[in-house]
Amino acid sequence: MVIETNITKMLGIKHPIIAAPMGPFYTTELTIAVSEAGGLGVISHASDFDRPEKETWTDREATLKAMKRSMERVVEHTDKPFGFNIRTSRVQRDAAILCKEIPKFIMNNPKLKEQCIYAVTSAGSSKTLPQSKSFQKLREVSNIKHFHVAPALWLADKCVASNVDGIVITGTEGGGHQSYEEVSTLVLLQQVLEKYPDFPIVACGGFATGRSLAAALSLGAGAVAMGSRFIASKESEFHETYKKIVPPARAQDTVLATGAFGPIRLWKNPYAASHPKVGSKEEKMAMENKTTIEEFLKEARAYRVIYEGDTENGAVLLGQSIGIIKSIEKVSDLISSIVNDAEKRIKSVNSNIK
Repeated sequence: MVIETNITKMLGIKHPIIAAPMGPFYTTELTIAVSEAGGLGVISHASDFDRPEKETWTDREATLKAMKRSMERVVEHTDKPFGFNIRTSRVQRDAAILCKEIPKFIMNNPKLKEQCIYAVTSAGSSKTLPQSKSFQKLREVSNIKHFHVAPALWLADKCVASNVDGIVITGTEGGGHQSYEEVSTLVLLQQVLEKYPDFPIVACGGFATGRSLAAALSLGAGAVAMGSRFIASKESEFHETYKKIVPPARAQDTVLATGAFGPIRLWKNPYAASHPKVGSKEEKMAMENKTTIEEFLKEARAYRVIYEGDTENGAVLLGQSIGIIKSIEKVSDLISSIVNDAEKRIKSVNSNIK
């Protein structure tokens, strides 16, 4: 049996499980594995860590080239649907070129135009991508759908006003960038679905098991997006030292700190301790105005060293769901077990209705 939802039908996927975008790290092989297993893999907005830092910094098209290479590899190794992420923050200097050039690249490749059906923007405005003329043209000639990540109700309102096709609702327990409101997934998901009951919603933040998938679907979401659970998989490109943090970890081993785009949930280590959480957007913008290029490059190195396996001195993005993840498994086994357990949970609850 399969669980069919508005999201699985919209995106043409077998299972209501999506890989959360996990930039600045490569997720190309993970994308292939998730899509092949019946979920939806997502290419991250990745930094080109394979090249020297100074060389990458001076190449304004570095991330564009990296995303193009990732897309070409994905369609070479799977014929299943997949997606990509662009971070549209005001401080993301390559967002504009990605929003302009990636839709053109997709339109010029028949396989990409057929398979790349999910564009998810995050950490910035939901208007940036749909305002791109090349993305407008892509929408006219393909079935691509645009979702935006909203970690707060007021941001979900902005997404709806921007005419997105769907929203990824992420609560504060999720890894990576969060909002200043710090509302949990359980509460935020209810807030959004009460206000927009018929809108396509993907739930994110704290999902790693069949129980959590069943809960999200019962609340009214059409799918879940998982980050930490997929980091701890055999196919993900994350360094082995990064992956090995997860199985023995507790939920309380993460903390909200200050990241490039605002609050960010990290695994507790010296780097996280040196970046106490910023209190407001205004405070964060004031910090940005004082940041020098040297300081920016120093922060960027915190992600490069993680790519190389240094989990003590880098930014280790993980969510509270690490407290319920006990093993590193193959993606196909993960998705199969999560979906099968969710089906059992849903049937069990349904049997209680007399």
